[in-house]
Order: sequence, then C-alpha cells, then structure tokens
Amino acid sequence: MDQLNWQILECLQENARQSFAEIGRKVGLTSPAVAERVKKMEDNGVITEYRAFVSPMEVGYQLKAIVTLSAFMGRLKPFLIKVKEFEEVINCYRVTGNENVIMEVVLKNQLHLEKFIDELLHYGETKTHIVLSDVITNNAVKRSKS
Repeated sequence: MDQLNWQILECLQENARQSFAEIGRKVGLTSPAVAERVKKMEDNGVITEYRAFVSPMEVGYQLKAIVTLSAFMGRLKPFLIKVKEFEEVINCYRVTGNENVIMEVVLKNQLHLEKFIDELLHYGETKTHIVLSDVITNNAVKRSKS
C-alpha cells in the first residue's frame, strides 16, 4: 500500500460513486491507472464492498439504540446464529468484557424496542442505550502512522 493507493482509498471512502477520472485528477494519475489500482485493491481484499448508506429516520425508524447482551451459559452460540435473523440489527459485534455482544439497532418506536428486548431475554441479560445523536459515523479508515 503506497501513498497513491491511500489517496485513492480516501477518495473512495469520501464518495465511492466518483469516477476514476475524477479520482485521477485528485491524485495525479490517469483514469486507467486508477482503475488498475482499485482492481488490485479489490482483488487483495483491501476494498471489500461498495454500498449506499440509508438514513433510518427517513425510512420510518424513530429510535436507534446500542444494546449489549451478556449471554446465559450455553446461549451464546445459539444467539450468534439467531441474531442474523433480526431485521432491527444493523451492526453486531462479539466483544470481550462483561458483555458478549454489542448491537446497533434501529426501531420504529418504544413498543418495537420492548418486543425486541423481550426476544433477547431468552439468550441473556441486556442493557439498552438510546442513541440521541450521531457524533461520528462511517469514519474513513486512515493510514497507520506506525
């Protein structure tokens, strides 16, 4: 990963829909040279996917929450299978510490939250934190200084 690849990644993370020609103008390369570098980064697994980010509030979700789960003995593995079926979960992480899982969820209202938590109680103890506002979202991955 050289400096040019990092500059290309910065451009793509800022706006993945910009053309290779546009990126080339910013980083000092031709459009085909940018395309070749992007293809190599895709092939090497550096770039894993492109996606659109959707505003949950604009599509009918009124609540965003962070929910942690401390799984009951023997219930973690079944939960890790089940969590993939929950449409409310937009991000889920298995973590170290007192909790086993941290989820970011979107919900229509408080009743929806209550029903969601009731489903989780089969697997363990939960803690819920309602998100008031986003401070940083989808921050770009920067080049490591080490």
